[in-house]
Amino acid sequence: MTGVHSLLPEGQPGLLVSPVFGPEPYRGVEDLAGYLAVGGYAPLTARDRLLDRIAAVGLRGRGGAGFPAAVKLCAVRDAPGRPVVVANGEEGEPGSVKDRWLLRHRPHLILDGLRLAAAMTGAERGFVYLSDALAEQAVRHAHAERPTGLRVDVVRTHHAYVAGEETAVVRRIEGGPALPTAKPPRPFEAGVGGAPTLVANVETLARIAVMHMCSDAAVGVAGAHLVTVSGSDGCAPALAEVSAGTGLKGLADLCGHGGAEAVLLGGLFGGLHGAGWTDLRLDHDRLKAAGGALGCGALHFLHPEDCPVAVATEAAAYLAAQSARQCGVCVSGTEALAGTLTAVGRGAADDAAADRLHRWSRQLPGRGACGLLDAAARIAATLLAHFPGRVAAHRDATCPACADPPPGDGRRFTVPVP
Repeated sequence: MTGVHSLLPEGQPGLLVSPVFGPEPYRGVEDLAGYLAVGGYAPLTARDRLLDRIAAVGLRGRGGAGFPAAVKLCAVRDAPGRPVVVANGEEGEPGSVKDRWLLRHRPHLILDGLRLAAAMTGAERGFVYLSDALAEQAVRHAHAERPTGLRVDVVRTHHAYVAGEETAVVRRIEGGPALPTAKPPRPFEAGVGGAPTLVANVETLARIAVMHMCSDAAVGVAGAHLVTVSGSDGCAPALAEVSAGTGLKGLADLCGHGGAEAVLLGGLFGGLHGAGWTDLRLDHDRLKAAGGALGCGALHFLHPEDCPVAVATEAAAYLAAQSARQCGVCVSGTEALAGTLTAVGRGAADDAAADRLHRWSRQLPGRGACGLLDAAARIAATLLAHFPGRVAAHRDATCPACADPPPGDGRRFTVPVP
């Protein structure tokens, strides 16, 4: 994918890697003239035709769950009442920067996608939901340059792991805290003001806008993903756009992680993967079959000096700290997982610790109001599945990487926003 078909500036053939983290970062912001020049804000003459195209190419949401975008659009369109559309730019995963990058650098693309989503669903009101100050500035400027005819409000929230969950988005837009609520109803049934509400990730909306401009490239646009690549070993993070089914090993080599021994997939949601990770491909269904998840597309590589037990413990500690503390099972579950993993790392766990982690990782998923508890459980499950020897070794020797209390701020996984 090149040129107008891509969400990023030009990079290497076949794999566009943004230089946003390099010695000469990409600082450009797409202005109205530039966006109009590539076909932006083109009239939508047949809304059903675009919706059919989205369904035909199988575009999935980019917020993490990978739900079919056309199904979500149709559900909102067909629900009783006047719909509302929301561009969700609050990425809670510390290792992801794609949404904030798009909002900062390509705000017209996001607003155009929101306009098209409103036209397809029949909405007259839209929101852009974010926490990043520079993103807010860019969006407000872009909207002032070219009002879309859709009433658009920008809603600022605080940055948190759960703040981008769709019911938390609705709750914050309505003036409450950015915390998840019990389901049903889902926002597509009753969201903002009780109206059917489409909460769409900003990358999803960006891809809809590009598909409208370049219908002949719809398959490639729908299949590509923005991914944030990070890890240790002195490699700078990278924001890349990859084609559907791209091999994880090829991406790792290109981004300087060819010597990695494992990977943490999908931010903190897709789990740890050790032996065999080089055979994985960036595809929702293939990763699910391998026991993982693409999630938001954040990939954190582990090198030989990294201890997977320490990585899992830090991830669990971060998730425990980020719990909304509304669901008792989430509070107790994440704290129990983090505490037990800490004990394992220090060589202080009892003989039943692994059995408890196994049991919790099976029992806890699906019991919270959002996916945070599921992420913590998958971290524990994949650590035990992929690194049983490394876990057992902590019973017999002191691990320097696990000696200190795990920080709960997610610093290991955090990537700076360009």
